[in-house]
Amino acid sequence: MPPQVHIREIAPRLAFQDHPVPTEVKIELLRRLLDAGIRAFELSSFVRPDLIPGLADAEAVFANVPRVPGLSLGCCVGNTRGLARAVDAGASTAAFLLSADEEFARANIGRSTGESLAELERMAAFAADRGIVLGTYVIFAWGGPTGPGRSAEDLEPLARRLLEIGVDHWILADSAGYAAPPQIRELVTAALAHVPAENLTVQVHDDRGLGLAALLPLLDLGVRHLDTALAGSGGHPAISGRRGGGLCTEDAVQLLELSGVGTGIDLPRLIEAANWLATEIGVPGKGFVRHAGAVPSLGQGAQALDFSW
Repeated sequence: MPPQVHIREIAPRLAFQDHPVPTEVKIELLRRLLDAGIRAFELSSFVRPDLIPGLADAEAVFANVPRVPGLSLGCCVGNTRGLARAVDAGASTAAFLLSADEEFARANIGRSTGESLAELERMAAFAADRGIVLGTYVIFAWGGPTGPGRSAEDLEPLARRLLEIGVDHWILADSAGYAAPPQIRELVTAALAHVPAENLTVQVHDDRGLGLAALLPLLDLGVRHLDTALAGSGGHPAISGRRGGGLCTEDAVQLLELSGVGTGIDLPRLIEAANWLATEIGVPGKGFVRHAGAVPSLGQGAQALDFSW
């Protein structure tokens, strides 16, 4: 196992696009996450506020997040106008929302995957000298939201086109939670034939309970950048009733640390932040460790047994 991985917290975007809250609540969440040691975030999306009102305050969130050493602030963008807003807000990175699923692409943003790639090419030219790293999501990379799974062969033409455009920072998202370890290995191996591991982030979603199983194969393959969501929060505002959340950050941190992989994150404080998010704000929360408690560490005193017939 590698000695360290980098976890990026995506709840500020994924949770609040589906569950609008005041800006000051978002800043309080960020403060709690910073206290827990998280330094990389996907803060928001620079998109049309009439479509996703929960993220209409993107500029205000960027302006008010506490600045600490080592902070990396990312966002999502859908066009050059959104990218310009991200640059003005001081984003470190921006990721284009590219869908591998044609039907979802047309329903979500009104254009095909091919048309989206043309927009991304224009954005890459805009970003070239503006001090921001422009990457791209490949959402539904493993399949979904309604169709069958996707293979490495399905990724190949998209990967080649992205490199032609000059975009070599990718976020592969299992947006529908389709991938078990064999599928994780296949698609990530194919992606690593095109871009180095330091340019690849994998975003695991846990719609079908497969999320934690994906982590160890990713580490074996050399992936060191992972996207997770506090308390498994998140969803798509136009797809009601679907779980849609990312893999629980607190569950991922516990698994990694028990496997000897450092994260730089304080698990007890992270659990406190997850409970706060799920209860005080009312964001639906999933996961295990915040309910069962962390596995006790060596030297930790035993708790009294609360049990009787």
